Amino acid sequence: MVSRAILILGDQLSPDLDALRDADKDRDLIVMAEVRAEATYVGHHPKKIAFLFAAMRKFARRLEADGWQVAYTRLDDPENTHAIPDELARRAADHGADGAVVTEPGEWRLRQALDALHESYGSHMEFICNSDTRFIASKDEFKDWAAGRKQLRMEYFYREMRRKTGLLMDGDKPAGGQWNFDHDNRKPLKGNDLFASGPLRFDPDDTVAEVLALVEREFPSNFGDLRPFWFATDHDQAQASLDHFIAQRLETFGDYQDAMLRDDGFLSHAVLGLYINAGLLDPLKVCQAAETAWKNGQAPINAAEGFIRQILGWREFGRGVYDIEGPDYTSRNVLEHKRKLPDMYWGGDTQMACMSAAVSQTRAEAYAHHIQRLMVTGNFALLAGIDPHQIHEWYLAVYADAYEWVEAPNVIGMSQFADGGVVGSKPYVSSGAYINRMSDYCKGCAYAVTAKTGDKACPFNLLYWHFLIRHRDRFGGNPRMAQMYRTWDRMDETHRATVLRDAGRLLERLDAGETV
Repeated sequence: MVSRAILILGDQLSPDLDALRDADKDRDLIVMAEVRAEATYVGHHPKKIAFLFAAMRKFARRLEADGWQVAYTRLDDPENTHAIPDELARRAADHGADGAVVTEPGEWRLRQALDALHESYGSHMEFICNSDTRFIASKDEFKDWAAGRKQLRMEYFYREMRRKTGLLMDGDKPAGGQWNFDHDNRKPLKGNDLFASGPLRFDPDDTVAEVLALVEREFPSNFGDLRPFWFATDHDQAQASLDHFIAQRLETFGDYQDAMLRDDGFLSHAVLGLYINAGLLDPLKVCQAAETAWKNGQAPINAAEGFIRQILGWREFGRGVYDIEGPDYTSRNVLEHKRKLPDMYWGGDTQMACMSAAVSQTRAEAYAHHIQRLMVTGNFALLAGIDPHQIHEWYLAVYADAYEWVEAPNVIGMSQFADGGVVGSKPYVSSGAYINRMSDYCKGCAYAVTAKTGDKACPFNLLYWHFLIRHRDRFGGNPRMAQMYRTWDRMDETHRATVLRDAGRLLERLDAGETV
């Protein structure tokens, strides 16, 4: 007999989880489970599945070594019910628990499933749902900040988080005299200018090898390459990855965080998001490590600030938006985009070098950095009018760091503007010129980035104007987009007609399933 069954999810692998802090090793039972419901609600990248299963198994062993009773269900356990609420209920019944404790899941989907379990228990079992205190801002803090605001803008929330934590602050003023250093962080790279070391890689140990064999057997058709597998899968390895980034790549992260190279998908990026989001790293401690590096002269302030803003700003802001917007957020589609996601997103043929590079890297690594996601794959989806829910599910499936609470605000909001401006004040769209400036993708592409019309015109050039004109009623009065429309209006009428005609033909090819 145990007192309570304490659920720990695959993205709650933190030893300081509230549910553990308040638990009794002698009387309580830890419940963890690998279930098909979580592995298949989208077709997750096999690297993502393997990372989580391996990290879960290692965390369970860590808890056992620390004196906890752990009931761990593997995916291939014949008694596995393959749903988190059912596994919690099964383990609680098997061990005679008279209570259940959960830490609130990040995603609405799981919150609702556990709420239903709670209701089914009624008064027969105590059911405690703890807040997830591993975030820097509590849900109530974000709600209080957002209350009464006409617009929610990350920049202003970020400043509040800087004041709260004291990160990069000089008294009540931002260190360096300004809140962000974006203007210093947009340097392009060409060829082998950087020679970045890339993220720290780990050879599979026995636990990882066992999980890789399981994933290979159980998910053979999922999009993505399972091997080679090099992710960190425990807290020590994740900490080593952070230390390696701080020592080797933070210094140049700021300058080149928006750059893209065909033969280097990592550049100076940290590739720590999957570890933070699963609980292997503490987000505040990660930010403090970057601040310490700046204070010690290991990195310039634009690098430390740009990195910290990704976590303290965008990560915390996205979680807050997801919570207050509610479970229908992922179904928003204010632009009424309904085009099917093209096969090129799943590795189908494309003549677009930038899309090919971004998708190929995604397939190989379950990773692409934020500009590849926003300004290549996301930009094309928005310009082409792809159904935002389809592109949302694609991002959720293919990236190892993707959980709906962080992914949806970035895709439904920032990338696709499907929320009508909750996250961003304007859509993030660009022609091919931006991609050419920030990457080496355009060199050797079948399309010409300098061509504005015709069969060889870069699809971004054609679709950019097509998007602006078909949505002029919505965006024509946006002061941040006024210059774009003035540029269009100054163009020769015949040229404008040709651009729209050629863009329409491109979209017809897309609809017909032809290679674009």
